[in-house]
Amino acid sequence: MSAEKQRLPLLDVEKVFPILNQISILGGLDEAQLFVIFRLLESETYRPGEVVFEQGESPTHIRIVSRGRVRIVEDLRGTPLELYEFRVGDCFGETAVIGIHQHTASAIAMEATELLVIPRDKLFGLYDSDPKLFGMLILNIAREACRRLNKTEEIMLHYALEGEPRR
Repeated sequence: MSAEKQRLPLLDVEKVFPILNQISILGGLDEAQLFVIFRLLESETYRPGEVVFEQGESPTHIRIVSRGRVRIVEDLRGTPLELYEFRVGDCFGETAVIGIHQHTASAIAMEATELLVIPRDKLFGLYDSDPKLFGMLILNIAREACRRLNKTEEIMLHYALEGEPRR
């Protein structure tokens, strides 16, 4: 299990807003809604090689890379399989948070990394405090999950076709 990370509140709106405008799950939000999201955000820092979360852990946060890189690695019968690398402006963990299922892979910082995090409890708190914003976020997360699923299907189809014997 990865250790509980110290999270700090964010204070610099000017530094964070340009990153928020790049995030797919925040697409279509106006400035007032982005400010609501900004107030939910916290910050985590990681050293190279440090584990963000481990495969099998319960999800607690949606994470956005604001500096550095995070690699997603799945342990497949004792063999690490590198699945994806997230860079500045990329968001991860959102489908696990709303799906309420365990992480299917581990996340590891590849260099000095800073993440913006939206705690799961604060995200779901929007359901009561701002249902319109909550609905937009959930819809955007669903769209992003569909995009990733489509991309995964394309990759699988490519490997399936490449693996067929030539006639």
